[in-house]
Amino acid sequence: MREIAKFLGKYFKGDSGIWTVMVLLSLVSMAAIYSATGLLAYRYHSGHVAYYVLRHGGLLLVSWVVMFCFHRIKYTRFARLSVLAYPIVIVLLVYALMLGEINGANRWVRILGFSFQPSEFAKVVLVAFLSRQLTIRQSVITEKSTYWRLLIFALPVILLIFFDNLSTAMLLTLTCFILMVVGGVPQKRLWATVGVGMAALVLFVGILFLPPENKLPGRFSTWKHRIENFAGSDANVENNSSNYQADQAKIAVASGKVLGKGPGNSTQRNFLPHPYSDYVYALIIEEYGVAGGLVILVLYLWLLRRGMNIAKRCKGLFGSCLVMGLTFMLTLQALVNMGVAVGFFPVTGQPLPFVSMGGTSSLFTGMALGMIQSVACAVNEREKREAEALGAA
Repeated sequence: MREIAKFLGKYFKGDSGIWTVMVLLSLVSMAAIYSATGLLAYRYHSGHVAYYVLRHGGLLLVSWVVMFCFHRIKYTRFARLSVLAYPIVIVLLVYALMLGEINGANRWVRILGFSFQPSEFAKVVLVAFLSRQLTIRQSVITEKSTYWRLLIFALPVILLIFFDNLSTAMLLTLTCFILMVVGGVPQKRLWATVGVGMAALVLFVGILFLPPENKLPGRFSTWKHRIENFAGSDANVENNSSNYQADQAKIAVASGKVLGKGPGNSTQRNFLPHPYSDYVYALIIEEYGVAGGLVILVLYLWLLRRGMNIAKRCKGLFGSCLVMGLTFMLTLQALVNMGVAVGFFPVTGQPLPFVSMGGTSSLFTGMALGMIQSVACAVNEREKREAEALGAA
């Protein structure tokens, strides 16, 4: 065991708590995905019940490779890379909005045979880019012109995501708000912007309900349905898909009770839409109970706690902002996914980071976690040098 620990410590540097959380989430993910997809694989892949879980395991492995590679890069390089990646993100988001379409969803694009969601890439890039801007403009951070520049950088990405992925845009907006607070932007300006944004959101929701439903374009009709479903005004429509999803998730959560039905004993996986992605948390509670659900929640909160600890110990503002932004972004996404599964939030389509089945989300989650660990590596090395210098003195 000591040799294994020595080997892992040699190659997997950074924060050991975060590595532990990722290992545990990966194990939970494999168990949950196998339970959720075994029957589907049996039906559609000639009895090969492990087809989907093996494919998911391969994607998780690639995500771990991405995480490992990024955590070996000096974190200050991410500042320069974000400058190069930012215009690429804008181009990809415009392409996805105007031309990209896979299975009727404009949020996906296909390049060189590889399909992915530009919004997942955009989230990581914007956090790194905004962290850099906050750092280089720190001497004039209280000036109004600085604040407007920061908004000009953030808004194009958020708005391009907003038109086809409202929940992701809202989570990214909240992440940017937290970043600006950490970066020292005057809070009176931030709260004034929040007030304007809330007023605009209320106005937007009001406008959704003015025209007839058949006059609403694409995603606008979907948003209206989800608002109606969550508010309960459409509860009597039996064939409503959003109500059906929420109802089946509630049944799964309620039937799990305290300790659950046991691994592989889910019955709602046969009725839950996407029990392997959007509603994987409901399946976990059904099989492992509220106790299992609380363990998953604690793991994400522990990830947040470890990220905050790294940011606090980091001497440079860029590293602190980068870690805080990425950690909050992942934690908020997890909380929203879990909240949807238990009926706290309307249906959003947000996957559970590193647990839900899905290549794009896992890959860019691995990228984000690798960047966090890169900062942790630098912090650990600096503290080690300081301790050695103190000992030599």
